[in-house]
Amino acid sequence: MQHLRSNLFIASWTLILLAAGISVAITSSNGLAISAPLGIVGSGMLVWAISMKEEPKGMSEKEISDWTPESDPLPPGAGGSVMYRVDTTLDDPIRTSILCGACGHVEWVEGRRPAGYVCVGCGQELWEEEE
Repeated sequence: MQHLRSNLFIASWTLILLAAGISVAITSSNGLAISAPLGIVGSGMLVWAISMKEEPKGMSEKEISDWTPESDPLPPGAGGSVMYRVDTTLDDPIRTSILCGACGHVEWVEGRRPAGYVCVGCGQELWEEEE
């Protein structure tokens, strides 16, 4: 079931608040007879929701291999410098994506980050490592 934990939180707090409202609105023993079971069930549901662990959903192998960064231009950096983004995969095959912030061009390079890069889309030099 999707979102079971969230739904339990909502339902439990609804029952607890409903029980509190009924116990205040109906001051006779009938109000207590209605609100007590609602409050007990709501409290039990709240404890159940708190004790549940939300399972994070990971990405499938296909989603991981098909991932690409969005090809949107980035805002200029400090002093008008060109921003860029470099993402390298951790698992084989190791590939690196380079996003040019000036034009939004994304290029994939086999292996790790290269020592220097000039954007194919706009000809802007993004970096050059000095030795």
